[in-house]
Amino acid sequence: MAGLLFRIGRFAARRAWLVILSWVVVLAAAGGAFLAGSGPTSDQIEIPNTPTTEVQDRLRSIMDDEERDAELAEADAASTVRTIVVTTDAPGGFTSGQRADVERVVQQLSELPLVQAVSDPWAAVDELSEQRERFEAAEGQLEAGEQQLRAAQEGLAQAEAQAASSGATGDVRSELAAQRQGLHDQARTLAEQRSALDRTGKLLDWSGSASNVSQDERTALIPVTIGKQANEITAHDGERIRAAVDEVGLAGLDVFYSSGIAPEPAEGVSSEVIGLVVAAVVLIVMLGTLIGAGLPLLNALVGVAISFLLVMSTASIFDLNATTPVLAMMLGLAVGIDYTLFIVHRHRKQLLAGMDVPESVALANGTSGSAVVFAGVTVIIALLALNVTGIQFLGLMGSAGAVAIALAVLVAVTLTPALLGLVGTKILPKRQRAGRGNAGQEARPVRPMSAGRAWLTAIGAVLVLGVVSIPATQMRLGLPEEGGSAPASSTEHQAWAATRDAFGPGHEAPLIVVADVAEDLSETEADLADAQVAVGEALERTPDVDGIVPVLTSMEHSVVVFQVFPVGGPTDETTVELVHEIREKTLHDGDTTFSVAGATSADIDISEYLAKALTPYLVIVVGLSILVLVAVFRSLLVPLIATGGFVLSLFAALGATTAVFQFGWLTEVFHVTNPGPVLSFLPILAIGILFGLAMDYMLFIGAGIREAHVRGAEPREAVRIGVRGGRTVVIAAAIIMASVFCGFVFADNSIIAAIGMALTVGVLADAFLVRLLLIPALLSLLGSSAWWIPRWLDRILPDIDVEGSKLEDGHVAHH
Repeated sequence: MAGLLFRIGRFAARRAWLVILSWVVVLAAAGGAFLAGSGPTSDQIEIPNTPTTEVQDRLRSIMDDEERDAELAEADAASTVRTIVVTTDAPGGFTSGQRADVERVVQQLSELPLVQAVSDPWAAVDELSEQRERFEAAEGQLEAGEQQLRAAQEGLAQAEAQAASSGATGDVRSELAAQRQGLHDQARTLAEQRSALDRTGKLLDWSGSASNVSQDERTALIPVTIGKQANEITAHDGERIRAAVDEVGLAGLDVFYSSGIAPEPAEGVSSEVIGLVVAAVVLIVMLGTLIGAGLPLLNALVGVAISFLLVMSTASIFDLNATTPVLAMMLGLAVGIDYTLFIVHRHRKQLLAGMDVPESVALANGTSGSAVVFAGVTVIIALLALNVTGIQFLGLMGSAGAVAIALAVLVAVTLTPALLGLVGTKILPKRQRAGRGNAGQEARPVRPMSAGRAWLTAIGAVLVLGVVSIPATQMRLGLPEEGGSAPASSTEHQAWAATRDAFGPGHEAPLIVVADVAEDLSETEADLADAQVAVGEALERTPDVDGIVPVLTSMEHSVVVFQVFPVGGPTDETTVELVHEIREKTLHDGDTTFSVAGATSADIDISEYLAKALTPYLVIVVGLSILVLVAVFRSLLVPLIATGGFVLSLFAALGATTAVFQFGWLTEVFHVTNPGPVLSFLPILAIGILFGLAMDYMLFIGAGIREAHVRGAEPREAVRIGVRGGRTVVIAAAIIMASVFCGFVFADNSIIAAIGMALTVGVLADAFLVRLLLIPALLSLLGSSAWWIPRWLDRILPDIDVEGSKLEDGHVAHH
């Protein structure tokens, strides 16, 4: 590998413009692929074959389109429901004029071709009010009938008493008996009517929970059904909807829009750009020239551009989550800068030692380039291993990240040598060019770490990592609430807050509950109606239920469907417990069973599915880490220590993320508007990414330590030599990578922000606390025993020359 990379580097340095032109062609080809195959991404996260998806599939087959409730329109793959929230400050609620304005808005929206349906907030209220009036009228008629029956029964009783006392004839007694039978039949009919009316009364009471107008009549919701999938709704569609609302002119009313139809945020200097500026400053300080600083940035941008275009070109084939290309861009930027920096750093050292430019470029590519390739391959394997989870969207994220890493590696070992060949010695500051070949080569005296200092360093590092990790012990997994996690100033967040304040948190977390009733309990409409009431009463009695709404019944399928509003929001623990409690509930000695669907239960199922996949994936990654490091360092203890350090930095990353995004610490600093559970796929994603990055730093620090040890240095001296040789580039690389990741922490997208936070803390913890402090301290304490390996294992292990040491030795001997 080192020899191949040496030859590639020498060719690229001598044929720089050919290599650059080749990458221009690759970029153009990627652009063509993007134009041919790009498509919309989706914010939806779905996993097939969960309890929720199975219920939703059943509902689609059960319900005819005419019966489908508006709340269930989300299940229709061809349409999307978005909400317009209207509020008033009028003390008594909406005035008649304001209500008329809202009704005109509904009319305007209904005329838009892209709108399939739009609901007048007061239509359901008025219809329910009319139903109550009819119910009260029917109840009055029934009560009158019951009074007439009681009067008739009393009169018949008196007649029967007179007949008995006067010795009435048989004909009289027969006539009285017939009247008694008639009254009995009438009583039975009235009882059936009373039972049906009581059922109707309960259903009407429950239906009030579905109102789109708040109790104080100061907030109204306008559900708008758009005839497109969520990922197909464009900014222009949102503009047309908002224009229709603005055309009416809602005087004295505040209007907020849910996601998808809200205005795009104002453009400004993005936090990602700030991260790149910080990376550029670090590069300038480290390398001392604008050319040197610009080269890693240019390479990273080339790799990111190609990987982004390639990933997006698959959007017409795969259902790409909107986070996927952003994640690829995040990794491509960070890794692309670092990988190029490793090669540039080695090249600069060799130039200062007096080596010619072409030879130095080739040797840097063969040595540091070998480490880059090896490190990149480990990251790629870890990311591709996300496909092992069987979760499609997570596998696509891992594959997209792997594409970005692969391109970063290819750019680093081909375009970097070409550009270095072009710039020549200008990669060095002017003052260093004059002193080339005269740089002081005297090694500074090595002062091994004392045992006391090693113990203090190791204990201190573990304590810091442990303290930061504590919040991770209480980590809950979930998905962000739509609107709740948007920036506080956005109309999406304001719509979410207004709805939550007016209707309660549970209005944002409706559950669709399907009760399967035994066939003998649903043979007639009356039987099914009784079963519906029994199901409703059981749900109403369930703790943490705020309200229920009857949706439909099906005699053919023996099914009763209710919509249930929890007391808590979509991510509250009480809502999670409620979903499980309903699923475990039974009625009629087990003959009636319950299942749950809806967006809230889908998110709960996804989070639990991902939590189950977390441990197996961690075991795979840890096992892979130990195997790779055993082969590289030919030791048993070093891989265990290095892997343990990775686990500590991982939990520190998850602990910091939990503290900010779940506990709500420093929310004003990080612009977290609605603290809640940690992003459900973040831990498993962080494992794959941080493992690969941790291996990068371990290779550049550990390889130097092992090389010094193999060359005869005393174990503790070898540690200091290795750390001193690699710390400059590792520190710079970690700061650069953390700067790029940190730029995403302040993104408006809470998913991207959480990922950025975890990766920022994980990189800093692993580089500074684990690789530069903890591992050197432990290796100093272990001494030569750190490098012990059974002879049989040493014989069968492949000889992996990570940094091309043999190539370097041969090159020195030849010259």
